[in-house]
Amino acid sequence: MKNSAYLLLFVLITFSCAPKTESDSVASEDHSQHQAGEASTATSKSPKTEAMAVVGGNHIHIDYSSPSVRGRQIFGGLVGFGEVWSTGAHKATSIKFDKTVMIGGKEIPAGKYGFFTIPGENEWTIILNKVWDMHLADDYKQTEDLVRLTVVPQTLPETVESLTYTVSEKSGNTAEISTAWDKTKISFEVVNK
Repeated sequence: MKNSAYLLLFVLITFSCAPKTESDSVASEDHSQHQAGEASTATSKSPKTEAMAVVGGNHIHIDYSSPSVRGRQIFGGLVGFGEVWSTGAHKATSIKFDKTVMIGGKEIPAGKYGFFTIPGENEWTIILNKVWDMHLADDYKQTEDLVRLTVVPQTLPETVESLTYTVSEKSGNTAEISTAWDKTKISFEVVNK
């Protein structure tokens, strides 16, 4: 009996001290946290970004996702003419004013709003909507519009690869907000009240 106990102890010590093979160590490690392709490290093709400026003491802030042209036909193709567009990718673009402003002759109280457009070949409609938290323009309702104004698009000499918003000061009390993508740019004025 004593010899069997020694033999069992010998066997246990021998196998527990034996060098592990590569397949033994791979099998015992937890690989659930890293998958083929590592999707968590992938860069979005339409990264979330922002544009902002302080004009006349009014902080104007735009949050949007910026898609790229990537060789595609944008206006009249990817973005249809005559259709409400979130003017960005993923979620609707939002615009926030810290103070009351005038846009297109209408008073817009301080707050955060959805920014939409209706692109056209010769003119665009710019829309500020009460609802800013939505996927694209899926839940857009015209009855929630605060202001609509019509602008003439400008044709750019160079392609703007990624959708870009700019907020710039025109005068001490007036800002210009512009959106440029592909070879098209639109702009409108925001006047502090």
